[in-house]
Amino acid sequence: MSGRPPTEAERNQEATVYVGNLDEQVTDALIWELMLQAGPVVNVHLPKDRITQQHQGFGFCEFQSEQDADYAAQIMNQIRLFGKPIRVNKASANKQRNLDVGAELFVGNLDPLVDERMLSDTFSRFGALISPAKVARNEAGESKGYGFVSFDSFEASDAAIEGMNNQFLMTKQCTVTYAFKKDGKGERHGDAAERLLAAQAKKNNYSLPIVPREDGRPQ
Repeated sequence: MSGRPPTEAERNQEATVYVGNLDEQVTDALIWELMLQAGPVVNVHLPKDRITQQHQGFGFCEFQSEQDADYAAQIMNQIRLFGKPIRVNKASANKQRNLDVGAELFVGNLDPLVDERMLSDTFSRFGALISPAKVARNEAGESKGYGFVSFDSFEASDAAIEGMNNQFLMTKQCTVTYAFKKDGKGERHGDAAERLLAAQAKKNNYSLPIVPREDGRPQ
């Protein structure tokens, strides 16, 4: 567990499980000991907040074999740690994120005290998030006043825009719109083409990995 955590490329995704909805008291060592019940563990990594050094409620556990990871996902999912049912599923599902439906929002005019956890908690009320909300930060770790939230459906992102645009978060009135696409052409997410692709994916039973709600309720 010591030293630099493995990157996604270095980690054997097929032998790795995603562990979510973790209480603040949960440590890397506790997850290691818990997962040993399913099989030999190679690495445990709970990403930490740059400022507080607290984990962000989720992490990854890599096993020696894919079979152990499969077994862990079966027997460890919904086990309670400090009163909260943890979520355990195969991390290889994360490979599907490059097929993101495009329901990504830009949240602007953020109060400096709004962090990733608050942003995730606020927007997860409208639907399932496929990754923790992000707050843009400078080299000192200070908020730049904007962030991003990615949903697993346009129904959720549309509802979030309707429900949160021009609403107050802390002391400032935030703006919520679809984020610009990363191709640099100045187009925003949420267009007709993306919505058509999303509808086709849903018809084919395609789904994205999601981040569990803080209260442990199933998505």
